[in-house]
Amino acid sequence: MRKITALLLILICLPLHAQQIRVDNLRVWSAPDHTRLVFDTSGPVNHKLFALKKPDRLVIDISNAKLRGKLPAANNNPLIKRLRSAERKGGGLRVVLDLEKTINPKSFVLNPNRQYGHRLVVDLYDSLATQRKRSQETIKRATQNSLRDIVIAIDAGHGGEDPGAIGRKGTQEKTVVLAIARKLAALIEKEQGMKPVMIRKGDYYLGLRKRMKLARKHRADLFISIHADSFRDPRARGASVYTLSKRGASSEAARWLAERENSADAIGGVKLVDKDDVLVSVLLDLSQIGTRLASHQVAGKVLAKLKGIGRTHKRTVQQAGFTVLKSPDVPSLLIEAAFISNPSEERNLKSSSHQKKLADAIMSGLRSYFLTSPPPGTLLAQRKARQHTINRGDTLGAIAQQYHISLKSLRVANNLTNDRIRIGQVLRIPKI
Repeated sequence: MRKITALLLILICLPLHAQQIRVDNLRVWSAPDHTRLVFDTSGPVNHKLFALKKPDRLVIDISNAKLRGKLPAANNNPLIKRLRSAERKGGGLRVVLDLEKTINPKSFVLNPNRQYGHRLVVDLYDSLATQRKRSQETIKRATQNSLRDIVIAIDAGHGGEDPGAIGRKGTQEKTVVLAIARKLAALIEKEQGMKPVMIRKGDYYLGLRKRMKLARKHRADLFISIHADSFRDPRARGASVYTLSKRGASSEAARWLAERENSADAIGGVKLVDKDDVLVSVLLDLSQIGTRLASHQVAGKVLAKLKGIGRTHKRTVQQAGFTVLKSPDVPSLLIEAAFISNPSEERNLKSSSHQKKLADAIMSGLRSYFLTSPPPGTLLAQRKARQHTINRGDTLGAIAQQYHISLKSLRVANNLTNDRIRIGQVLRIPKI
């Protein structure tokens, strides 16, 4: 009888133990503007946060949970001195962060996906840095007489706890696309009249709309998002280039129209908050038409150069409703550099020399586009304005008169020993 009673007690207690949440792991990611903590849990959690002062601490209480293993070290994190934990009465888990400074915490839970199970995410923001940014943040506007560089925003997809697609040999999309993005940024840095802006600089995650906002904050002339494709059939291969579909543009226009009352944002430098529905709709349509046209043109140039280094998956520029392509006034394209699910292309994506070839091809496409279509007020626009393409009937003397310069200075600027010119030849026009 005693054995039966003991067995019944064990069976009664089993559901209580089964319901306890395991915290299997804690990952810490440092981004430029915040630190992210990701708790991997065996199920959905109930939690609460509260801050303590003197010294600064953040307490994270997770109900009915138990930690497996040890917490990671802070490893010179700019916001966290030390992490420690303790079991609470009733089976809960308390994690305490000893902080370097006062922070603003935010938290949320995530459901399982292909890579991870249930997760609790805690983001830490530097309070003083946030206040300073809000009080001092001003956008430096170029004066009428100054010339600026063309700004290229380069977005390496995924990052942090989101690895993206994973190849058969374990190659992670987030790693290879960041390497390609860095190589492209180095090439743009060397290009006279262009300036790169890296949207993701390290191994951390950024939300899709945050990537858009960063590009607009830096007043980007072009946004490029770099990814690696994946498919269930390992034979699929080749690069693809995407721009925003008409349907994706329409949905974004509706979103901007609905949210403009709560936004201080602007389209093409024009604030929407004080405009009526009809005018806002017209402004959005005009902006999107120009943006989509420019996106398609530069995407075509990039795709043509990618064809020169290997097979492309599609012969023409594709269209889709990717969120990162939806800035109404920033021409945007998304490049699927190769299929990471294809064994030979996975090897190529890991190869530094092939990454350089991809970056070179993209750079060549950008150069080809911006030399013929530079944005107004840029150094490249001035350079283009000081060139003349020879048409039928042109003479060197007539060109000199047209630009109010001497025939001799025109010859010297173009290393001409006589007055012979040909149709299609491009002459440099010297400054007066």
